[in-house]
Amino acid sequence: MVSPVTVVKSEGPKLVPFFKATCVYFVLWLPSSSPSWVSALIKCLPVFCLWLFLLAHGLGFLQTHPSATRIFAGLIFSAVGDAFLIWQDQGYFVHGMLMFAVTHMLYASAFGMRPLALRTGLVMGVLSGLCYALLYPGLSGAFTYLVGVYVALISFMGWRAMAGLRLVGAAWRWTELAAGSGALLFMISDLTIGLNKFRFPVPYSRALIMSTYYAAQMLIALSAVESREPVADDRLRKAD
Repeated sequence: MVSPVTVVKSEGPKLVPFFKATCVYFVLWLPSSSPSWVSALIKCLPVFCLWLFLLAHGLGFLQTHPSATRIFAGLIFSAVGDAFLIWQDQGYFVHGMLMFAVTHMLYASAFGMRPLALRTGLVMGVLSGLCYALLYPGLSGAFTYLVGVYVALISFMGWRAMAGLRLVGAAWRWTELAAGSGALLFMISDLTIGLNKFRFPVPYSRALIMSTYYAAQMLIALSAVESREPVADDRLRKAD
């Protein structure tokens, strides 16, 4: 098992552009009431830096690690979703939802179905039901169904991210902790979006949404580094 100190030393420098881009976003704090391609670029820049973070491990790494490739693809869809949400008041909110729905499916596929962790799935199912019940009074029309599907997808992603989480014992790995923490922060970010859009104004919503979102994406990208074995190793294990 790789120690967290070793991880910081090896992966920290590759994340410096991401931290700088995130700081740029919060320092500039461009008004959301005036959407533009510049504001879209500034918002997407931290996610672009996470593309570079994974690419810094080499194309060979992505080619031999299907889970990392799926997370990379999820980051691409996330950036497109971020751009759509810049113009959400102009009718592109559903487009952003669709992009992030694809992102969650890709992330869930990357995390895999082993171990199954049915109890974790049950807990996530109950939490997703409570979240939908909280949003339901403010939903109307197609959003009644679209939000329900979206909540189910992000909850499924959260289940798969947390299924392998072990906080104690020899099975503990920092990558599973990163995946589980990232999924949880993603759900908090999206729940805040839902509450702010469909129920009531959330104080400091934009700061809360974006800080948890960027942290979530960073942790999920970080979880790809060594949380899954290469294809060759997986085939050898199956052969045994």
